[in-house]
This record gives sequence, structure tokens and C-alpha cells, in this order.
Amino acid sequence: MEWMPALRIGWLNGWLPLTALVLIEGILFLVFPKKVVRRLFDRSGWNQKRVVFTVLGKLLALLCLVMIIATPLKIGSAVFVIGMTVVGLGSIGLAKALFDFKNTPLDRPVTRGIYRISRHPQIVMASTVILGAGIAIGSWLALLLLAGARVLSHFGILAEEEICLEQYGAAYQAYIERVPRYFLFF
Repeated sequence: MEWMPALRIGWLNGWLPLTALVLIEGILFLVFPKKVVRRLFDRSGWNQKRVVFTVLGKLLALLCLVMIIATPLKIGSAVFVIGMTVVGLGSIGLAKALFDFKNTPLDRPVTRGIYRISRHPQIVMASTVILGAGIAIGSWLALLLLAGARVLSHFGILAEEEICLEQYGAAYQAYIERVPRYFLFF
């Protein structure tokens, strides 16, 4: 691992593992019912502070993704193997989270499947894919940018939880009390 690897556009860059994220989300969003996709991206009820922090988080995430895309993979190294393993695990978890979300009736909070161990598995798993890509290129800066993006996106997650509390009431409150926000903590 190095702080800032050399950036070069090429075929064997970090964009390759990121295609897992794009393909999983892109294909599933195309085949899922429109109501489910709308529910995934509903931002009504957010206050300005949460929107600003979320946008800042998305900008940091964009910088991270650009860096990953423009950096060659460390093929043949231990970080490449570790990174691709993390990408694979994150991809499987993301697909599972999206199907669990899709298979929950719109009038109920999503609490089944992988949502039994995390209230936000889609975000955690998408972040895991990006983390794996950052490891596969061997860049500490990419991992730092991802961490900053996720810290800022936490405010959007808090807004989602407030809206779910309003929408689902006691059922969501009980869910909050028994399931951590990000798997093992919070």
C-alpha cells in the first residue's frame, strides 16, 4: 500500500472491480418495479443540513471513485487478492440487500434477510465494494477519501431513519433497538 499511487488511464485499472457495483445496481434497478426504485431514492423530508452533508459526502466519494478509476490495479500482489476478495463479498452482500429490500411490502419497514444484522446493508455493502477496489489499487488516499465520504453520508442515513420512524412508528423503533446501524456497531 502507498499513499498516492501513480495515476494512469489503462485497461487494468480500478474501474474493473467497480463494474461489479455498477452492474449489480444498474441491472437490478432496471428490473425492479418502479415503486421499489422510487422508495430507494426518496429524499422527501430531508432538511437542508442533511442535504448539504450528503452532497459533500457524494463529492468525496466521487473523488475516491475517480482516483480508483485512474489507478492501475496491483495485480499479482497481496493487496490485489485481498481487495478483490473484499469486492466479491461486498457484491454478494449488496445483491442480497437489494433483493431483501425489493421483497418487502411497501407499507412495512425492511427488517428481513441481511437487514436483520444491519439497518443499512446497501450502503455498507456498496462501501465494501469501493473499499475493496481501493485496496486492490493499493492506495491509502482512496481509503481515506472513502472514509470521509461515509462519515459525511452518515447525516443522510440519520434523515432516512427519522423518516422511517415517522412512517412506520413503533415497528421501526423496535427495529432500531435490536439491530445496529452498521452491522457490528452504532
